[in-house]
Amino acid sequence: MTKTCITGGQNVSLAQGEPDAATGDILIDAAGRIEAIGPGLAGQAEQVIDAAGMIVMPGFVNAHIHTWQTGLRGIAANWTLGQYLKAMHAGLATHFRPEDVGIANQVGLLHQLHAGATTIADWCHNNPTPDHTDAAIEGLKAAGGRAVFLHGSPKADPKPGQPHFSEVPMPRDEVLRLRSGPLSDPDGLVTLGLAVLGPQLSVEAVSVADLSLARELGLPASMHISAPNMMWPEGLAALDAMGLLGPWVNITHANCLSDEDLGRVVAAGVSISVTPEVELQMGFGEPLTNRVRALGGNAQLSLGTDIESGMAGEMFSVARFALQAARHELTLASRRETGMPPAETGLSAREALEWATIGGARMLGLDDRIGTLEPGKLADIILVDAKGINMRPVHDPIASVLFHAGPRDVDTVLVGGRIVKRGGALVGASIEPLIDRLEASGRRIMQDFTAATA
Repeated sequence: MTKTCITGGQNVSLAQGEPDAATGDILIDAAGRIEAIGPGLAGQAEQVIDAAGMIVMPGFVNAHIHTWQTGLRGIAANWTLGQYLKAMHAGLATHFRPEDVGIANQVGLLHQLHAGATTIADWCHNNPTPDHTDAAIEGLKAAGGRAVFLHGSPKADPKPGQPHFSEVPMPRDEVLRLRSGPLSDPDGLVTLGLAVLGPQLSVEAVSVADLSLARELGLPASMHISAPNMMWPEGLAALDAMGLLGPWVNITHANCLSDEDLGRVVAAGVSISVTPEVELQMGFGEPLTNRVRALGGNAQLSLGTDIESGMAGEMFSVARFALQAARHELTLASRRETGMPPAETGLSAREALEWATIGGARMLGLDDRIGTLEPGKLADIILVDAKGINMRPVHDPIASVLFHAGPRDVDTVLVGGRIVKRGGALVGASIEPLIDRLEASGRRIMQDFTAATA
């Protein structure tokens, strides 16, 4: 790559101690890192990107997405959690071939790039064979975005003679194969993590084995907790006592955690990923945002889109939804206590944008590389066009991004300094044939599922 300079935009760096917006050029070196931010840098670059009329900010980090479901868009829009688990995991997931996972991951990550998310936590729990896993990883690599592939466990009903998935630990040999093979480069665009079952969905021995493996290999590990009925009720306390909770561990949802357990995981540095649309639709309870903030864990919060089979797979909507849901919860509390709405909203737009960027980077252990615009960090940057009728005039760039912008306004996307979207269009990808393949895949899966359940 050549040196690149982004000039003329309003920079929203989200760096600690920096103002909400500032002017100045952003110089990107040939290795794809931010070399400097300041005035008069364009002369040092071989390529100049004119960002006049645009807001320049870190790419979103989607901290929780089941990308393999991209070909099933819309089918879960009216499902409860129970309906989702039965239809998706015990049903539809069993009809995926490796090529279905591959095309879903490729188009899914391309869509994330198109919508301004430069990094995703790909929570892949439909990988019944190594071929499925390899196809999922190949799809992510083909898309050209940054991703942490979180290797998970299928949750189909067991066949006669097979153990329940809750009794099956993460396959160590398979994880080692990935770590020494397709995901061997810790600095690559696609790296490895574990999507573990955790104490809600597994027995004690499995929870301990999975988190021990993550700690041993230095991998991020993410778990779901979406209901109060845990298979190992005292699991979080026991894991904490064993030293198996820490900043490398993530819990998604966790709405139902007791105050004691929530305090324990926040004190241990565990990150919490909130997927507000799914949580409110499927009855998980109030998103944890305010409870975590009250414990001093605001920096441990991140946001994800979750299931594209039911929700909008873009981070503008998720960040806005998360912020307003948290504000609404504070309003209800104030009305209960005083009969009046609160004097202030209680949460700022900047906080929500941080959850959607640097918060996700922390969750993945990548906050030293991405999540803010600072010299030395990788140039994962998006340019949001603020010249449109929905955006002008811009008085507060952060508010404009959060409340007025959407994927249609993402003009330019860079991943590690490499341009992957320019002028509103993805670069170097023939999109229509890929979407055609995705559609054919999704329709075949639905047909096979319908036939099997007829």
